[in-house]
Amino acid sequence: MSTARPIENATPMRTSRAVKTAGVLLGMGAGGLIDGILFHQLLQWHHLICFSCHPGATIEDVRRNIFADGLFSVVAFSLTVAGVSKLWSALRVGGAPLPGRILPGAAAVGWGVFNLVEGVIDHHLLQIHHVRPGPGQLGWDLAFLVSGALLVLGGLRLMREAPPPAAAPARLSAR
Repeated sequence: MSTARPIENATPMRTSRAVKTAGVLLGMGAGGLIDGILFHQLLQWHHLICFSCHPGATIEDVRRNIFADGLFSVVAFSLTVAGVSKLWSALRVGGAPLPGRILPGAAAVGWGVFNLVEGVIDHHLLQIHHVRPGPGQLGWDLAFLVSGALLVLGGLRLMREAPPPAAAPARLSAR
């Protein structure tokens, strides 16, 4: 005699949570990569650790800057890969389709969290670098924190305005 009972598949709520986690990881990674590419490499305003941000800097100081920036990029890229992996596994499991605002909202939250954590720790507590060292550096550092807060608030608003996921039909299995 066989009994059919529902298999617990990924509920929409679990899938939604997994996509939010993936989005936050993606946002943190992308925020770190954008910070590194824009501020470290293109604008050359600062490095992760400013060994050469003084008049007597040597070529060895510049090499240490590049190495520290490379480690920073590895961490940011790892967060991005973790986010893609989490998103891939969440979407493979199935469940109800998610509204389009969940992932970008979570990514904005992740990017904002990156800016807030990096800004508070590196710019204010450790003071290993500033967004733009020199006159007005406090203003640049505060603007970086404000951008992080706005990204978090905007991302939360996007996710809150998204309609709740619809319930996925239960799948039956015969034993």
